[in-house]
Parts: sequence; C-alpha cells; structure tokens
Amino acid sequence: MPLPPAPTKRAAMLPPEAFDAPARSSHKVARKSEAASSESPIAEHPQAEDEFDPHAGGGDVVAGSYDQDIETYLDEPQPARRKKDLTVPAPQPKKKKSSGPSKMFVLDTNVLMHDPMSLFRFDEHDIFLPMIVLEELDGHKKGTTEVARNARQASRSLDQLASGQGADIAHGLRLDSTGHKESGGSLFFQTMPLSATGLPMGLPPGKADNQILGVVQALQEKHAPREVVLVSKDINMRVKARALGLNTEDYRNDKTLDDLDLMYSGSLALPADFWSKHGKTVESWQSGQHTFYRISGPVVPSLLINQFVYFEAPGEPSLYARVIEIRGKTAVLKTLKDYGHLKNSVWGVTTRNREQNFAMNLLMDPEVDFVTLTGTAGTGKTLMALAAGLTQVLDDRRYTEIIMTRATVSVGEDIGFLPGTEEEKMGPWMGALDDNLEVLGKSDNAAGEWGRAATNELIRSKIKIKSMNFMRGRTFLNKYVIIDEAQNLTPKQMKTLITRAGPGSKIICMGNLAQIDTPYLTEGSSGLTFAVDKFKGWPHSGHITLARGERSRLADFASEVL
Repeated sequence: MPLPPAPTKRAAMLPPEAFDAPARSSHKVARKSEAASSESPIAEHPQAEDEFDPHAGGGDVVAGSYDQDIETYLDEPQPARRKKDLTVPAPQPKKKKSSGPSKMFVLDTNVLMHDPMSLFRFDEHDIFLPMIVLEELDGHKKGTTEVARNARQASRSLDQLASGQGADIAHGLRLDSTGHKESGGSLFFQTMPLSATGLPMGLPPGKADNQILGVVQALQEKHAPREVVLVSKDINMRVKARALGLNTEDYRNDKTLDDLDLMYSGSLALPADFWSKHGKTVESWQSGQHTFYRISGPVVPSLLINQFVYFEAPGEPSLYARVIEIRGKTAVLKTLKDYGHLKNSVWGVTTRNREQNFAMNLLMDPEVDFVTLTGTAGTGKTLMALAAGLTQVLDDRRYTEIIMTRATVSVGEDIGFLPGTEEEKMGPWMGALDDNLEVLGKSDNAAGEWGRAATNELIRSKIKIKSMNFMRGRTFLNKYVIIDEAQNLTPKQMKTLITRAGPGSKIICMGNLAQIDTPYLTEGSSGLTFAVDKFKGWPHSGHITLARGERSRLADFASEVL
C-alpha cells in the first residue's frame, strides 16, 4: 500500500482520500541521491551553533511554531539510513566461560562404551580418537548388552559427524554441527601414524592400551605446550599414564555427586536461635489438624519444596514440619502427622524415630507421586513402604494394587536359571517381601489364625511381583509401585522405570547406597543418586535418608563396625 502524504496539521486525522493517493515515483531515486550527496545537511553530523547558551533557561514554545519546518522536512526526500542500525543481531547461543586455553582430550574406548554421548560433554575443548579406539568399538558392537548398545550409539554419532555437510576430517569435525550447541570444540581422528619415543620397553606394543598411551605421548610432543589429557575409566591405564608423565583423568560427567556426604538428605535441622531470630516475623494459622507457619529470613534460600525441617532444643517446644511453599523470600511450613502414636498407626505399624515419621508422611500423602528412601540396612524402608501401600490399596482404595520389582543382581555367584513363570522366577529375589509380609500379617492378633490366613490371601492377591526386564512400553494406571534395591540400577534403567507411571500412580524407590552389587556402578553414578538429585525441589516428590536402624541391636552394631 502506498504511503499517504504527511498531515497538514499536527494531530489531524487523515482523510479517506489519502489512502488511495498514488506513490511518488521519484521517491527512491531522490532518497539515493540525497544519501550519496555529501552536501546534504542531514547526512552530515550536526554542529553546535555559536548562539547557543548553555546557561540560558529554556523558554516556552508557542504552539505551531515548528509546523512549517516539520511539513517541509517530511515533504523532502530523506537520506537512507545505514542498514546496520536497523538490523537486530541474531541471538547467539550462550557458551560457558572458558577457564583457560582449550585442551585436547584423548578418549579411551571404555569412555564411549560407558556413555555414548561423552563426545559432547567437553565444552570448548577438542577430542582426539586413536584408530585403535575405532577398532575396539567395532569389536564390541555385537550383542544385546548395555555395552553393545552404547558402542553402536557411539558409532552412529561418529558417522553422523563425519558425514555432515562440509565435514573435513583432516582439519577436525565441529562437534556442534549435529545440534549439540554446548560443544564448542572439534573432533579429530588419527589419520597418520603416531609413534612415541619415550615408552618403556616393558610395555608390549601390540596391546591396545599401550598403543593409546603411545598416541597420547606423541600428541603431547607434537602440540606442546598445549595440554593433552587422556580420559579413561580404566584405573590401571590411568596409573600407567601417570607413571609415564602423561596427564590423565577419570570420566566424571556420569557422576551425579563426587562425595556421598553432599547428597540431599531431605531434612534440615533449624538453628538453635531460630525462634529468637524469626519469632517476631513468623505468621501462624490453623487449618484442620495442621498448623501452618510463614517464615522469612536467612534460612529460606536453603529450603526446598517438600523438605522436612525440625527444631529440637532442651526446654523449648519441638517443631517438625514440611516446606509446602516457597515464594520469594518467604516459605510456608506445615506441621506433620505423628505416625509414631498408636492411634495413627499404618497397618499396625508405628514409626520409631524422626526420619521414619518424615518418610511415612511422604508415603501417605496422595499429592506426592515419587518418593525415594535411602538408608542403611534395617532402617525400615521396605516395611514402611508395604504398610503404607496396603493401607492405601485395601483401606483407602486409592490405588488398585501394589507392583513390586527389584534389580536382579546377585551378591555372589549366579545360581543359574530359575524355573517357572515370571512371578515364580522372581520369588527367590523377593525374600524381603515375604519377611515383611510376615511381620505385617502378625499385627492383627484379634483376628485369630483363620482371620490371619484370609488376610494373607487377600494381601497376596493385591501384590504383583514383576520383573524389570519386561517393563519397557508398559503404563501403570492407579498403581502403587515399589522399586526395591534401586541402588543397583543405572540412571538409564531408573528413567525407564519412572516413566512407566501413568495417571494416579505412585512410585517408591528404596535402596542402600553402601550395598551396590552392580559392577562398574558407584555411589556417585547410581541411578538412585541420580533420581534423588534430579527430583529434589519438585512439588510432587520427596526424599528422606533414614539414619537409625530399627531391625535389631546386632544388625545396628554390624552396620557400624563392619
């Protein structure tokens, strides 16, 4: 649509005829000529006038004084503005600040087979792959194991990088060319023989690890003073590399925590001077059986949703509450239900310590969909989870049934194949379930032997034992799912199980991080640690670390000294 002419009066509305006015043909030509002309007063930088007095006061402007000047200016062709002033620069992806000069990391084969996405975890640094690493990847790609799947995934990633448009192996492949914008470095393959001069004679040259060490030493000599670092999950290889004076590191990206002491415990002890500092600003109100407190102060930034706080001091009233809301610099606390009292027992079970009461409040809350419980042997994890599940399935009718599974990792040598159906094969692994059901079945002494037998049959009919091997693709609707011995799961297996939850389901993950039986899995890389760290602060999840064992004095003493 052509531009209408400028209005003749200030703030005057345009007539309808102005919208149909023809365009001026000489407008663009005049604009170009004015932009090219150096004599135009508008193209030149404005100069300060001599008559201007900075100390003079500004007078009032008479209305309409500049109307003629404005009309003249608008009627004249205007110079073209520079394009760079009008163009908004495209937003660039944020990159992490470099802590120094970029390094070159040489990856061992076990790193790629442990995490096939490790190629894109090194920020702005470059990656070098020796030819023997590709040979070993090719040798491990067959099979249905986790290692074989990771080897195939790593090979696909390498092929995608090498076959990209404009890829040049000789000058390095950009790691961000496949969409991983967090990777700012390049990938280099070994395209020529690299032989080191300082390897000892005692290292057999035909072994793959020694060939990689030779490549690292040759790269260090070739790219000096740039730092070349070998990354390997093999401890012995890292020891040999350090003995040869080479820089080496473990692959730590898979570890959620470096120190288990830094793990989120789910509870926080309030300082001894909490009431003296916050007492005047605390708001409280009552709703049903619970009391709510709105607090503010220095303790609020360290709180998370569904974290438990407690205050215990001699001579002062105790406080046990859960954080239900954090808004700005204030937090709302809600007092807990005391499941340690006999009138609040769950399927005949009462809690015996503070952490057990915290855990039972999470297990009985329908708004909490995901609960993780960690603790040493005998802290009551399985017993409380089963008691809460039976109450909500049989009494409250909140869930339709209990589904229980666990990682089938043996402590010692495997006993071989087990006969029977899926549930019968899982029977030997579910000894903890039978032991806890025996305790829960004896809680009702008034029912008699026949009543207890009928109750046990009813309980057995509501508990389904499933194997983790057949969980892929399933959806649990209104189920109470218990995952026992979750410390033996990898983060990938944990994700597979948690994503099975459908509407109305609740998942409880339990485990003891001091009893990991899965090879190559540590406390920092366990799937249970991964889930606790990723779900903390989510309004529909909660975690508690159970501290005190309640099984027996023998079990408690053995947990401490052995």
